Amino acid sequence: MRNKTILELSHIVEFMDWGDKNLLTLIRGIDTLVIERSFYINKGEVDDMSRSVKKDTLLEVAERLFYEYGFRGVGLKQIISEANVATMTLYNHFSSKDNLVEEVLKQREARYWSYLDSTIETESDSPFILAVEAHGRWLKEQSYKGDMFLRAIEDYAGTDNEIENIARGHKSRLLEYFQQLAQIKEKENKRDLANQLTLLLEGTTSMTTLIGADKATEYSIAMARTLVQHTS
Repeated sequence: MRNKTILELSHIVEFMDWGDKNLLTLIRGIDTLVIERSFYINKGEVDDMSRSVKKDTLLEVAERLFYEYGFRGVGLKQIISEANVATMTLYNHFSSKDNLVEEVLKQREARYWSYLDSTIETESDSPFILAVEAHGRWLKEQSYKGDMFLRAIEDYAGTDNEIENIARGHKSRLLEYFQQLAQIKEKENKRDLANQLTLLLEGTTSMTTLIGADKATEYSIAMARTLVQHTS
């Protein structure tokens, strides 16, 4: 469209007096400015994409290292090295290690809920069983060496920071989720059932480190069926 407009304006100038043809120079100057502006806009978009990719890489590497070696066992230098980014790049996205831990936990929780949300159908006769199955898949694929949220609570308990709040919030939201699900299914003892199912999932998580995710999930599904059958 831009080239077509300039071409049309150039044809118009051909019918003008020579003295007026300085208008063509002006038009070409405007065209140059348009090109330069487009270049900087496109460059800005590329820079934004590059920053987003680097941030995602930092989060991915940090989560993997934190899960493998613990929050206290990993320093920022190791994360920067394995993410292959500059030190300033990390601080452009995260103000401190604590801030990085916070963002890692938020991202991990969002991924956890995607497991449940993609599996559970509230209209199903057994949404509680589907939730236990989804939790089992999460353990097998993402959390087979223990619970990162519990580790965060243990490592940062009493330090009065957002990390512990995020980790405890995850556990609270799981309990609230089962309460809402029990209410939708019109369970009279929804609070008791929600507590029992939350404890069941926490136990499944702990047992995964001992007997594996498959076996722990198998037992938890059987127990969940018994719980649901004995509720009105």
